[in-house]
Amino acid sequence: MRVVIAEDSTLLREGLARLLAEAGFEVVAAVEDAPSLVASVDEHRPDVAIVDIRMPPTHTDEGLRAAVALRRQYPATGVLVLSQYVRVSYAAELLDAGADGVGYLLKDRVSDLAEFTAAIRRVGSGGSAFDPDVVSRLLVRRRDDSDDRLTERERAVLALMAEGRTNQAIAQRLFIAERTVEKHCTSIFTKLDLSASPHDHRRVLAVLRYLNA
Repeated sequence: MRVVIAEDSTLLREGLARLLAEAGFEVVAAVEDAPSLVASVDEHRPDVAIVDIRMPPTHTDEGLRAAVALRRQYPATGVLVLSQYVRVSYAAELLDAGADGVGYLLKDRVSDLAEFTAAIRRVGSGGSAFDPDVVSRLLVRRRDDSDDRLTERERAVLALMAEGRTNQAIAQRLFIAERTVEKHCTSIFTKLDLSASPHDHRRVLAVLRYLNA
């Protein structure tokens, strides 16, 4: 899987490049600012762009702006943004273009190499990878809606769906049977009016519809 890294910290940028190379990724470019990121994606067309939200010159949201632009211009490239903070507005903006090939992780998660590389692979394969804290904040905001139809357990299942977890992984995390997870999924799809279709991925649609409602 081919990767571009955009991170203004030289230490973190080079460290990520080395770790990912050792994990079997091909790091085709490692850059320090948003314009270089866009140019690198245009040149290499990687499977995934790993983007720090805050980059020069203002260190505010240059990385986010570039990530959103990349999702529009290069939909075949997955975008995984890294941040030191949880900003619900950032996650919502990334989700505007859909949940395919997108992720939002806190930098603290990078220390868990297995989880981090699994997230990169999910995003590069067209899936999603959202930090549990990010999903939790999104769901808290969504719960404020008086028309919330999902139970607490169904929201927990949906949150793990948003992290890209399988039914088996959800069952293990919640300490319930996999068949129980399947029942919760069916209930979620019904409550969110998502009928079965060979052209749609209902797990992704469920997360999008719930979070964007």
